[in-house]
Parts: sequence; C-alpha cells; structure tokens
Amino acid sequence: MPPSGPRSHWSDLLHVSLPPDGVGPLFHQIYLRLREAIVANTLAPGSKLPSSRDLATRLKVSRTSVVSAYDQLVAEGYAVGREGSGTYVAEDVPAAIVRPAHGPDALQSPSPPRISQAGGRYAHFGAGIDVTGAVPFAPGCCSVDAKTVEAWRRIGVAQMRQFDPAHLAYADPSGDVGLRQQIAEYLRAARAVRCEADQVIVLSGAQQAIDLSVRTLLNPGDPVWVEDPGYLATRAALSAAGAHLVPVPVDDGGLDVGAGIAAAPEARAVYITPSHQYPTGAVMSMARRLDLLAWAARTGAWIIEDDYDSEFRYAGPPLASLQGLDQAGCVVYVGTLSKVLFPGIRLGFAVVPPALVDAFRGARFLSDRSPPSLPQMMTAQFMRQGLLTSHIRRMRQHYRAARDVLVEAITRHMGDLVEIEVPDCGIQLVLHFRPTVAVSDVVVSEAARGRGLVVKPVSPLYMTAPPRQGLVLGYSGFDPHRLRAAAADLARITRAVMGVAPRKPASRTAPTRHRSAVSR
Repeated sequence: MPPSGPRSHWSDLLHVSLPPDGVGPLFHQIYLRLREAIVANTLAPGSKLPSSRDLATRLKVSRTSVVSAYDQLVAEGYAVGREGSGTYVAEDVPAAIVRPAHGPDALQSPSPPRISQAGGRYAHFGAGIDVTGAVPFAPGCCSVDAKTVEAWRRIGVAQMRQFDPAHLAYADPSGDVGLRQQIAEYLRAARAVRCEADQVIVLSGAQQAIDLSVRTLLNPGDPVWVEDPGYLATRAALSAAGAHLVPVPVDDGGLDVGAGIAAAPEARAVYITPSHQYPTGAVMSMARRLDLLAWAARTGAWIIEDDYDSEFRYAGPPLASLQGLDQAGCVVYVGTLSKVLFPGIRLGFAVVPPALVDAFRGARFLSDRSPPSLPQMMTAQFMRQGLLTSHIRRMRQHYRAARDVLVEAITRHMGDLVEIEVPDCGIQLVLHFRPTVAVSDVVVSEAARGRGLVVKPVSPLYMTAPPRQGLVLGYSGFDPHRLRAAAADLARITRAVMGVAPRKPASRTAPTRHRSAVSR
C-alpha cells in the first residue's frame, strides 16, 4: 500500500530546476537533482514523487527523460515503483547516505549565535516539558460524555455547512464578539466578575493570558509577589520576563498579605490563585482579599487573579472572584475553557480593566494576531444554547465521584503513609507524606513515571518556605476502575522506593477527610 498522509504529496511543491549549462543527458541531470533532494532528506522516505507527466511539464522536457531518471533512481535503490500508484522514495534508503537538511543533526556553525537570557530561561523550562497525555493522575485531563460530544458534533457540522465568511478574513485580536459576550455573561453570573464584552480578551489558554499580562504590565527587575508554594509555569514566565520573584507564604487563609508587604511593600504586581490555591487548595479569606485590594490600590500594583478551575466546586455556595471586589481597576482576571471543556479546544481569556484593553489588544496582535475563528464560533454557540451550563453540572457530579473513589483507594492502599487533603473544589488533590515517612517525593514521582503514572512532586513548588514532601494527583478524566488500579500501583511504587514490603490493603471504608484544604 502506498504511504498515507500529507508527506506523500509534498513533492508536488518541490522546486526542481535544471541548470542552463547542465552537462550530460537530460535524464541524468533530472536524476541528479532528485537524488540530491533524497540524500538531503528534502524528500523524506515514503514521499511520493511527482508524476512523470507533471514533472516533464514543469521542466519542459520529454516525459521519456523523466521516466528514464525515475528508472535510474529505482535501479540504485533510491526509489520504488508501485504499479498503478506511482513512484515513491524508498522507505529503506540507507541512513548513512541521508544528510538532514534541517533539525538538530544538520550541519551547524562551530560557534552558533548566543540566545538572550530570556531564551536561556525558556530553554531550561522547555527541556523539562513532557507531554504525557491521559496518563493516570496527570493534571488537567478532562471528561466529556456522549451528550457533550454529540452537541459539539452537531454545532460543528452546522458551522461548516454555513461557513461564515468571517473565517476567510483576519479577525479581531480581542476575539469573536459573540464569544466575548457569552464569556462576559457567564462570568457575571457564575463568578461575580464585573465586566463587559469589550474587556474580554480571548486567548489560547490561561498560560497565554498570564504571559501576556507579564509582558504588558512588568518591566525587567520589577518585584512580583508569588505564592510559596505555587505554580511553576507562572514562575517560569515571570523569570523569563526578568521579574524579581518575591515568595510569599501561603496558609489555610491563602496568601499572607502581611508577609508580602513586609517582604516587598512596593511590589509591582502579585500573581495569585485565591479561590483554589495551587497546590494547597486553600481559599483566600475575605479579610485578606480586602487587604490585598487595599494594598494594590494604595501602591498602584497589579493583581493577576488566576481562577483556573473554580467551576468545579463540590460543597457550599460558589465563591465570588477577587475581581468582583476590585474598585480601583487593578485586577486582571484569568480563566480558561480548556479545563471546563477539554484541553484540545485551546481557549482561555483575560478580563482586563478598561484602561488596559488597548495594551492587551496590541500585545495579542503582535503575539499571534488573533484566535482561530471556527472554534470560537462553535464555543459561542455551545454557550448560547445553555450547553456549557449543563456540561459543567454533569462534570461536577462526575468529578466529585472520581475524587471520592480516589480518596477511598488511596486511604485503603497507603493511608498509613500519607495525609490526604480532600478538596472541595478543583480537579486534583494533594497527598502529603506523614512526618514519620522518610521518602523523597521527587524520587517517587520519577519511579511512578517509569511505571506509567504521572504524579507531580510537591516539594519543588516551594521557594523559601520549608518544603513538604507530597504528591499532586489529578483525578478528572479517569474512570473509577482506572483510578483504583493506579492508586494500588502508586502504593506499591512508593513502598518499593522506601524499601519496605507491600502491605495488605485496608478494608474498604467511606472516604475520610484527614484535613480539609479549604478554609471555611
């Protein structure tokens, strides 16, 4: 069978020319040009060569010359002919004769140009990126049920059938106005965010919103409060921008505003997850929220509020956003639809004060101009029909059940090793190893990865505060059987790292809260 996929046809775009002063028969000149493209890996193994008729027309030579060139390539093992299909670059071209035309193995300068300090920070962070997919306990995985899949398919079919002319033109850098209106209405109702559609900037996710905020609001060297422990990707974005990170401790009441003021009273900004602190799960108390807003208004500091998974709250009334309390216009509110629906949608947003709208629009334009129109219009229709609300309601029940299954399984298999912090919100939980358990969370994490599990160690999330040994486990996106099996595997892996014998699982009990991570 001929190879499938786009690579089979890239040769149709290959520029092949013959030198005006070429020496030798035409077929040999054509052969040399094609062999050169194969050896340089410009034509990859398995690529389909242009038809002899097409190439002859492009080169303005006889078809016989092209056929003879192809015969020569086949005779020497560079190509293979398939009856009724065409001629293809051989899949087994000897590696020794293939010279990469690009990539890490291409010929490099003995002294390549230096990258910037920011580029070095990006490289350091990029070296640690590992795309794991839907592996047990991986954070940020999502579930979609048949109702959501069918609704999404139906809306997509309708969008393609209508095919709005807007898809054929460059779009507003702020995003589709219909989606921005839906997001504004949703946030006003669900999160008490005070905003209009003009303040919503549609982005490719919360991380882009944070990156845009950092580049728009900060100068190199500006001090910025960050939660300790806190989210590594945000720290990396701030460091790459040259910000001076000021770690501020977190307790059951969230970020300690007094400690932040004592450490850096004139900080330029603060990054915070007040409704569900990452990773502890703490909720920032109302007193501290008001203190933070008062400090920011007094000093002219910016607050970047990351509200990354507040849709999934399992007990008590929904928590209002910090932005909804802001009277001075100093809060940039960041949210995402990638965790609400599914990561592949790549849609997030920032709600910015009116004074920042033009700055964010300009930064977005210079970054990647505008978000893609088709998924925006589909998402707007999904929200307009009330389907997002029903999807959240169903997933809230589903994720709460998954949380309880995981808590029960962890308690059963390794309750003697860990203290479980059961969240009332979100899509992951934290296990802390008991003080009597001598084990490195980093070593357990690496061992688990080797066995097909992804657990994030807690200790690297600390900066100056005394680190605790623990693991972050995602539970959304996995069925109960898989969660139970993965919990048993994690217990065996942990005991193997500790060098102790496996323990017989405890009898099944109802989920027990060792300590709620939520401040009430």
